[in-house]
Amino acid sequence: MKRQHNRRQFLSETAAIGVGAWIAAPNLLAAAQSPNEKLNIACIGVGGKGSGDTDHAGQYGNVVALCDIDDNRLGTKGEKFPDARKFNDFRQMLEQMEKSIDAVTVSTPDHTHAPASMMAIRMKKHVYTQKPLTWSVTEARALREAAKQYGVCTQMGNQGQSLDGSRTSIEIIRSGVLGDVHTVHVWTDRCGRRWKQAPDIVARPSDTPAIPQHIHWDLFLGPAPERPYHPAYHPFAWRGWRDFGTGALGDMACHVSNMAFLALNLKYPTSISAENSQFNPETFQQWATISYDFPSGDGHGPVKFVWWEGVRNGSRNLPPSDLFHGEKIEENGLLLIGSKGTLYSPDAYGATFTMLPKSEFDGYKPPEPTLPRNGDDKNSDSNQKKEWIAAIRAGKPELALSNFGYAGLLTEAMLLGNVAIRAGKKIEWDGPAMKIRNAPEAQQFLSREYRTGWKL
Repeated sequence: MKRQHNRRQFLSETAAIGVGAWIAAPNLLAAAQSPNEKLNIACIGVGGKGSGDTDHAGQYGNVVALCDIDDNRLGTKGEKFPDARKFNDFRQMLEQMEKSIDAVTVSTPDHTHAPASMMAIRMKKHVYTQKPLTWSVTEARALREAAKQYGVCTQMGNQGQSLDGSRTSIEIIRSGVLGDVHTVHVWTDRCGRRWKQAPDIVARPSDTPAIPQHIHWDLFLGPAPERPYHPAYHPFAWRGWRDFGTGALGDMACHVSNMAFLALNLKYPTSISAENSQFNPETFQQWATISYDFPSGDGHGPVKFVWWEGVRNGSRNLPPSDLFHGEKIEENGLLLIGSKGTLYSPDAYGATFTMLPKSEFDGYKPPEPTLPRNGDDKNSDSNQKKEWIAAIRAGKPELALSNFGYAGLLTEAMLLGNVAIRAGKKIEWDGPAMKIRNAPEAQQFLSREYRTGWKL
C-alpha cells in the first residue's frame, strides 16, 4: 500500500507543474531515482521499431509488461527487462495489468495500431503509438476523439516532430517570409524499395508453409481478414500488403508531410485525386501521385498539396525539376512554394532547409524561436518519448506536439490518398461530417470489417 501511495503522490504532484514541464522535464526524469516514482509502462510490439520504442520507454519509466506475437522477439526483449511480464495477446495483457500500468506504447504493424491504442485509451492509459497512427481513416478519427474524451496524454511516433531544425522550419513558414504558401510537394523513396509490392508482387503466395512455433499467427492477423501464414508477411514485409500496411504513403507521409502540415495549420482537405499504376487489391502500387486540395484556413489561402512516390516509366516519380532552382533532388523531401519564395527541405523531417531562389535570400536568418526546443537532435526518437512523459507528468496533453489531436488529423488526411486510389476517381471530402460527397460507393474504403474479437 505504501508503494502504491508513493507513486500516486508523485504523479499527482508533477501533474500540477503545468507548461513549465517543457523546461523541467529532463530534471524531473533525472530526479526519479526510485522505481516507485516512475511511470509503469507496458509495451506492445517489441521487435523491429518496437525494440527501440521499448528501450526508450525504459529510460523514462518502469517497463512492467511486454507483448509480441513473435516469441523470439519477446524473449530477446525479455532478457533486457527480466522483471516485465510477457504476453502474446495485448488484450490479455491490458486486462490483467490494468491496475498496474500508467502508459502504453504501441509499435505493431499498422493494422493493429487502433485496436491496441483504443483499448488502452478506454482504460485511461496514456498512449504512444507509432506512425501512421492507424490503418484506416475511420480509426484515425476514432482515436483522436477518444483521446480527447478520456483526457489522456498521447503521442504519435514521428520523431522528426521533435527535431529543433523542424521547428525552425515551421517558424520560418509562419513568419510569412515565403508570402502566401499555395503549393506543397512531398516525395519519398520508400515505395517498394524496402519491402515488396507491385510490380514485384501482385497476388498472394500460392504455397502454405507451416506456421513456425514461435509465431502466433492468429494474433498477428488481429482485425484483418483471415489468410494462411506465409513469411511474405512477417516480419516487416507486411508494409506492402493492403490488409496489414498502408504502403509508402502510410509509412512516410506522417514524416515527410508533417512539417508543412503543422506549419500551415492544415486540417481537412476538400478533395483528393490520384494518378497511379494499375491497381490490385492485394499489394500497393508501383507509383502514385496524389493531390490534396486544402481550403483557406488560419493564416493561409488555398493550398495544393501533392504527394509523389515510386518509379514511373523507369524514372523516379518526382516533382518537376524546375521547381528546385538547380538544387539536387534528394531521396525524401518537401517543397513549400509561396508568392515570395520557396523553402526546400532535402530530408524526411523538414529539419534542414534551403531558401530559394538563393539570390533573394542571401544572408537570411530565421526568426526568433516560438516553439520549445529539445536541444538534442541526435536522439530525436528518445526525445519524443521524453516529451510524451513530460506531458503526462504535467497533465497537459498539448505538450506532446504529435498528440493524437494533431496526429489524428494528419493521419486521416494522408490516408485519404489511399482511399482515392481505391475509389479510382477524385473524391470530394466533407471532413467534419466524414463523408465522401460525390462517391458514396467509396465510403466503404474509409474503414473495414473487423474479425470477431477485434472491433474498436
